Amino acid sequence: MGVYFLVLVFGCFFSVFQQKKILFKKNKIQINKIEKILFCSVVPNTFKIIKNHFSKITKVKCNEVKNLNLKSMIKIKVDYNQVGSDRITNAISLLDNKNNYIILDFGTATTFDVLIKNTYMGGIIAPGIKLSLNTLSDRATLIPKIELKRMKKVIGSNTLSAVRSGFFWGYAGLIDNMINLIKKETRKSFKVVLTGGFSDLFTSSIKSKVKHNQDITIKGLIKISEQIK
Repeated sequence: MGVYFLVLVFGCFFSVFQQKKILFKKNKIQINKIEKILFCSVVPNTFKIIKNHFSKITKVKCNEVKNLNLKSMIKIKVDYNQVGSDRITNAISLLDNKNNYIILDFGTATTFDVLIKNTYMGGIIAPGIKLSLNTLSDRATLIPKIELKRMKKVIGSNTLSAVRSGFFWGYAGLIDNMINLIKKETRKSFKVVLTGGFSDLFTSSIKSKVKHNQDITIKGLIKISEQIK
């Protein structure tokens, strides 16, 4: 049985190539055994470079999620061209035709995606935590680069703890408020799933009941790969 090589492309192509080397070595992947290549890319220029690279070394067609026919898998009620491949992939990963989901992804942006049974309804895009932290330290001379941590207290005793509190509790409030607004607008109940970079920090720190799942994008890619013939 051939190997399915599923790769996510979100950053610079150098880091992806480095990850590829590690992945191939760790899993003892043989290039001549690869049957399918599926990308989940939100960086078109990077995708083009990576696609050319893998096409040459594998001689296998490189597919991008949104270039496949996904109509049999999910209904999209918004402008298809405006929805990121990662967000569609996450929705397909959880879709079960029975439950409603809010998918909260902590990436470059903080995104909320609304899935009602088998229909992707749209979502919300808020500033990403890491991007916002870096912007603050870049623009404010006296604020150093800060790593976000879970905070017990709200009131900070110094610049470091004050900034951490502002971001941690500020985003915790944003998350709870957005979830409640989605429920109010749709008049439906939802299962809430957190994924992405800072998701583990907020799983037990917000009022809403949530589940933490870092594998939904990979699982979505595996489901979507079945569309490649």
